[in-house]
Amino acid sequence: MKTIFSTGQLAHNPTHEISDGALQPAVEIPARAEMVRDRILQTAFGAVLEPDDFGMAPLQRVHDADYLAFLESFWTRWTNAGRSGEAFPFVWPVRGLRKDPAPDHIDGLLGRYSFDAGTPMGEHTFAAARASANSALTAARLVAGGEASAFALCRPPGHHAAADYYGGYCFLNNAAIAAQWLRDAGAERVAVLDVDYHHGNGTQSIFYERDDVLFLSIHADPREEYPYFLGHADETGTGAGDGFNANFPLELGADWRIWSAALDVALKRIEAHRPDTLIVSLGLDPYQNDPISKFRLTGEDFTRMGAALARAGLPTVFVMEGGYAVDALGVNCVNALAGFANA
Repeated sequence: MKTIFSTGQLAHNPTHEISDGALQPAVEIPARAEMVRDRILQTAFGAVLEPDDFGMAPLQRVHDADYLAFLESFWTRWTNAGRSGEAFPFVWPVRGLRKDPAPDHIDGLLGRYSFDAGTPMGEHTFAAARASANSALTAARLVAGGEASAFALCRPPGHHAAADYYGGYCFLNNAAIAAQWLRDAGAERVAVLDVDYHHGNGTQSIFYERDDVLFLSIHADPREEYPYFLGHADETGTGAGDGFNANFPLELGADWRIWSAALDVALKRIEAHRPDTLIVSLGLDPYQNDPISKFRLTGEDFTRMGAALARAGLPTVFVMEGGYAVDALGVNCVNALAGFANA
C-alpha cells in the first residue's frame, strides 16, 4: 500500500491550544505525522510518495469561497492588525447575533469561520492544510486508477472542518474533498466511514443532504464528548440525504467488543449502499492510552479493525485523522493498514 505525505504538512506547528478551560501544550503537532511516516519506513510497509498539487478547484467543490479566502488571507490580516504568534477566536455569532454582514476585523472573522477556541492558526496553517488535502487527493487518484488501497498521511486532520468553518484542529476536510473528487471522477457512490474517537461533524454536515455519499461515524457519545453538538444516533440525513447518514455513539470506556459490534453494523450499511469506493477517516485516538480518549482499543485491535474493513472488498482510501498518543501512533496506524493489506 502506498502512503502519500508531504513534509509541507509539518509547517503548521502550534505550541499551545485552549483545552479544558486552560492554555495547554498543543497535542496536534508535527511529530504525529513524523512518527507514522517513520514507522512505515522502518517496517518497509510500502513506498512513501509526495502528493501532486491539485490546485484550488477540488477545495472549492467542498468549501465555500469566502471561507477559503479567509484561510488564504488570514496571516496577512493577522499581522496587519499588529498581531504575531498563534491566533485563537474568542467571539462567535451564536443565537441572537447576526452572521451577516461579515465583520472586517480579523477577530470577528476568526469567530465567523470557526466553531471552537481550541484550534490555533499560524503563518503556515493554510499551506500545511493544502498539502494535507493534496495527500488525500493523490491517494484518491491512485485508487481511482486501479490501486486496491492507498493511505493519505494527512496532517493537519480534516473531519471536523465543514464547508465554511474550522475547528478540532481541522481546516480543510480531507476526506470530503477526496470523496467529492471521486464523484467528479466518475464514481456513482462513495461511502465515508469515520472511526475517529470524535464524531466527524464536518464531514456529516457537508454530505447531510446528499444520497451519493454515505457517511457513517463510530465515536464517543456527544453528550459526554467533543464536539457535543452533533453526532447523535437520530441524525440520519435530510432531503435527498435522508437515510444516508448513520452515527454510532458509544459509551465512554467502550472496548473492542462494543466498538466492533458497531463496526459490523456500519459495514452492513456500506454493503447495502454499494459504493464504488470506501474512504476511511482513520482516527487512531480510540486507543486505550490516548491522552484525550476514553475508549479502550488496544494495538492489536487496530489490526482487527483493518482486517474487518478489508472484508468489505472495496477499493479503499485511508485518510488519517486524530490520534495523540504520539509514541504509539505509528505502531497503531501500521497495524490498521497491515491488518487491511494482509486480510
